[in-house]
Amino acid sequence: MRKGELFVLYDIQSDKWREECGIFGIFASQENVALATYWGLYALQHRGQESAGIAVTDGTVMDVQRGMGLVNEVFRNGLPDMPAHIAIGHVRYSTTGSSLLRNTQPLLVNYSGGQISLAHNGNLTNAHEIREKLEQRGSVFQTSIDSEVIVNLIARSSQATIEEKVIDSLAGVHGAYCLVIMTETKLIGVRDPHGFRPLCIGRLGEGWVLASESCALDAVGAEFVRDVDPGEMVIISKDGVTSRRFAESDRRAGCIFEYIYFARPDSVIDGQSVYQARFNMGRTLARESGFKADIVISVPDSGTTAALGYSHESGIPFAEGLMKNRYIGRTFIQPEQKKRDMGVRIKLNAVASVVKGKSVIMVDDSIVRGTTSGKIVRMLKDAGAKTVHMCVSSPPIGFPCYYGIDTSARKELIAATKKVEEIRQFIGADSLHYLSLEGLHASICNIPEKTLCNACFNCEYPAPTPCERDCASNKFVFEPGRN
Repeated sequence: MRKGELFVLYDIQSDKWREECGIFGIFASQENVALATYWGLYALQHRGQESAGIAVTDGTVMDVQRGMGLVNEVFRNGLPDMPAHIAIGHVRYSTTGSSLLRNTQPLLVNYSGGQISLAHNGNLTNAHEIREKLEQRGSVFQTSIDSEVIVNLIARSSQATIEEKVIDSLAGVHGAYCLVIMTETKLIGVRDPHGFRPLCIGRLGEGWVLASESCALDAVGAEFVRDVDPGEMVIISKDGVTSRRFAESDRRAGCIFEYIYFARPDSVIDGQSVYQARFNMGRTLARESGFKADIVISVPDSGTTAALGYSHESGIPFAEGLMKNRYIGRTFIQPEQKKRDMGVRIKLNAVASVVKGKSVIMVDDSIVRGTTSGKIVRMLKDAGAKTVHMCVSSPPIGFPCYYGIDTSARKELIAATKKVEEIRQFIGADSLHYLSLEGLHASICNIPEKTLCNACFNCEYPAPTPCERDCASNKFVFEPGRN
């Protein structure tokens, strides 16, 4: 590595599934819409930390400001300063398309109907196929992201209104998408027919807000109104809010990992409190595992709520056995290559005075590759923990996701090739228990089981995937527990 070269530091997030994107939109003539979007994106920062962007319009022209990095880094020199009454924003992790400046969103394009700006959360499973057909017809693409496919389809549509153009463009699209679309006079929100990704609507004074999560509404002082339904388009203009049902699906399939890990605990998605769901997962883990120990700790921050639930149900006290450094960015200047576990130690450190001589139950939300879990277990034992019993508030992840999550290839998922006991040995824990799928569904008590996507656990994909395959021949039979 050359001196001063930037690289992405290996840290605990590299062994997690990435949330991909967060989107925000506002229509409010009496508000500073660029500033409101900034605060909304700040609240959604957990959903994407590679890039951020804000687009605004004054009703005649549009402007967009985008960049690589966190929200406060991208806008450190200020926000779009055009007087505006509509704005949309985006924070991103890359799913389709490389992590490059040209792939940042919102996209802003000129077409025969004027200007349009779009921000997208999700992943189109047939984007490559559509892109090839469009290129054969003469379309030119400036990015490598699937969101540009939607913009291109909208621009090429022969329908008369922007609403009809959007509906026309989505007719042949498969996969997951939540969209906020801005024209010079309208703000449009769209949620795919399966409802894979969340989208909600709020009221801010005389204006309206769209956001991936309700926590972003709270951040700008907006009142939650409702979730956008799967297959629904919401159109906001000076005349108010109208709704159109543009598509139906034979199955609703919200991402179950929103409740396990992706969403902020203070959000409410489709009527379910994320905090309560995670607290319930911890309580169920305590009943299922039956582990006895001196203290319960979490892998912060995503495992904390479940750990509190475990402590509440078991009566075992909760303690902060791991301390997280929250001031490390995703890039790190380093003159020479270091050992990979240094990234974990920069992010996390065991509190020796808490864990020394103790039997510890460690709660985390998931195990993807297992490498980070093993480093944390070793860190706790090096700090003097007598035993480490690991509890995971989700079932084993054995299959990739194609609907907007940055997942590993299946061969890199530890649960695809190892049984629970083999995983326990790999990470070095004294015991290991995964939450059962039945226990997980019981914990998400306000959402019917049949309306959630569980494909990463059971290979039952609710929508077409890029590479159809016989899951039955690849299935691994999991037996959650310590065996």
